[in-house]
Amino acid sequence: MTEEELLEKGYRKYTGEEIDVYFNTHVCQHSGNCVRGNGEIFNLERKPWILPDNASKDEVKRVIDTCPSGALHYIEKEGVSK
Repeated sequence: MTEEELLEKGYRKYTGEEIDVYFNTHVCQHSGNCVRGNGEIFNLERKPWILPDNASKDEVKRVIDTCPSGALHYIEKEGVSK
């Protein structure tokens, strides 16, 4: 999905240096895979609760890929590498 499609469907964007994370609270089934997967990226006790730069791009993708509901998506930024 493109950023425009995600935003139109009600996803909120959390911007990172190498990867952007998108979350839709209305799709979320609250399985907790994200917060259990990596509390440095996903932490409900802070605002914003998603910080994509708190881990590697590959770690962000790994955790998001465990989301069973599709409430989380990511878009990698092209031409950015560390």
